Amino acid sequence: MTPIRVVAFDCDGVLFDTLEANRHYYNRILARFGRPPLDAERLRFAHAHTVHETLELLFADPGEREAAHAFRRTIDYGDFIAHLTIEPDLKALLDWMGGRFHTAIATNRTDTMGRLLRAFGLEGRFDLVVTSLDVARPKPAPDCLLKILERFAAEPREALFVGDSAVDEATARAAGVAFVAYRNPALAAAHHIDALGRLRDLLDGLQPPGGEASARQRKETPR
Repeated sequence: MTPIRVVAFDCDGVLFDTLEANRHYYNRILARFGRPPLDAERLRFAHAHTVHETLELLFADPGEREAAHAFRRTIDYGDFIAHLTIEPDLKALLDWMGGRFHTAIATNRTDTMGRLLRAFGLEGRFDLVVTSLDVARPKPAPDCLLKILERFAAEPREALFVGDSAVDEATARAAGVAFVAYRNPALAAAHHIDALGRLRDLLDGLQPPGGEASARQRKETPR
């Protein structure tokens, strides 16, 4: 059995419940241009895709789309923090994972990721954060996960990706990384969990005898 060395997490819907924050964020942009608020289908799209992809969907006219981008750059994302909730098991899970596994975020967020981590005291709690600004192609392309694997000199079989959407499922498949579906039993995944705290038991079960110590030793070895 190959030990797991790297665990990557999607952000929206996994680390945080961000659905309402995304709704308010895009509705503010739409209202600025006299557009109706997001319907359920477009909200689901926005929840899983980049801001560039979402505004391309919402504004077919290139000139209006550029104006929407210009407006959204004036928005203070702090206005939406109140609509976010952190997953209750996250900090305890990260405490336990420290020294045992490399941890990373693979998200289609852009320039809001840092503000979000700072707001919830998570800055520096992940070994690597990869947003859509850091890769040539956003999810569902595998670029974010491949970047994470490269950073830690890991093989795909040594990693897990925890996500909650079909986009995340496709990303894991494209990278050859085992997928852990979070609170979405409809997804095809190697494992399903309904709380982040359950990831600890899953990781314990996937480690070969002595695997935890080996993972800790690898993490502490300079590269």
